[in-house]
Amino acid sequence: MHFTKMQGLGNDYLYVYGEPENPSELSVRLSDRHFGAGSDGMIFISPSDAADFRMRIFNADGSEAEMCGNGIRCVGKYLYDKGYTDKKRLKIETRAGIRTLELTVSGGKVKRVTVDMGKASCREMTLEENGQRLCCTLVSVGNPHLVLFVDHIESAPLTTLGPRLSAHEAFPEGVNVEFVQPLGDGALRMRVWERGSGVTMACGTGACAAAAAALEKGICRREDPIRVELDGGTLTIAAAADNTLRMTGPAEFVYEGEVV
Repeated sequence: MHFTKMQGLGNDYLYVYGEPENPSELSVRLSDRHFGAGSDGMIFISPSDAADFRMRIFNADGSEAEMCGNGIRCVGKYLYDKGYTDKKRLKIETRAGIRTLELTVSGGKVKRVTVDMGKASCREMTLEENGQRLCCTLVSVGNPHLVLFVDHIESAPLTTLGPRLSAHEAFPEGVNVEFVQPLGDGALRMRVWERGSGVTMACGTGACAAAAAALEKGICRREDPIRVELDGGTLTIAAAADNTLRMTGPAEFVYEGEVV
């Protein structure tokens, strides 16, 4: 089986055109960073009856995700750069619905991708965790996110509170957890514990969730693009009046490989 390793701001996946019989098992085996190729998961691309192409996302633990913002940008680059399409506007079927991609091409290669991420919905909630009351924003952008605003991102309990909240009883299917520090001037600093993968360098849907929560709380303005700074780089999120979000960021090839 041939695969291509790609990354969006360090959020790396193994991409395969076609769907094997055992995608969950393959993702667990090949995502291992010591005994496999090493990745946050695997993404399988195939033709679609409902859109131009379909993507299925499997996390490093074998669970299937509804959507991946960094992953879908890389899907756009994969399809265009490898000659599967000559379209610069693509519709991709995901478990969260159909998403539209706009490809920025230079020298015959995709450099950046803008994704219509659909409408975000937000709900404020309070959680009890280890005797502590936490004020959070639950956000859906096709998959679930729990956003917590903090004063200092570097001291946020990402690796301790993150996994506990991700598996909290309030979320039977798990939730992605984002710690977010407002920086002013329409910028946010975010770190993420991803459901099924743990700490990752970036999360596109998480960046959208952070932006939506910041708009809900009046931290950012809808008129201005929101810059979300992640461990792996920066994504730009634009929000329409109806809470439809558009995410723009890079996508890069890392290497090609074979499984024998």
